[in-house]
Amino acid sequence: MSMKRTKQRTGGREKDIETDFWAKPAEPEKTWTEQVEEKPDDAFTMYAMSERFTKGQLVAHPKFGKGVVLDVEASRVEILFQEGKKKLGHAQS
Repeated sequence: MSMKRTKQRTGGREKDIETDFWAKPAEPEKTWTEQVEEKPDDAFTMYAMSERFTKGQLVAHPKFGKGVVLDVEASRVEILFQEGKKKLGHAQS
């Protein structure tokens, strides 16, 4: 006696996943060491909530130390410090 097996179904997941074949692969994020360690102290701007920051700007924070701005939103910035990423406030435009 033989048992007939049915084909396994994928549930259509492959159709749901959209990939852009021509898109550039995402670049890996640089570490804090790669972005901050070799920079001179005068390249850093003191952090203040009343200041406006831009992506890539070097920042010196009184508590967290030296960091680099990774992302800018309307009233928040994401900064990479040695101990990790922090979201802090900044002046609205």
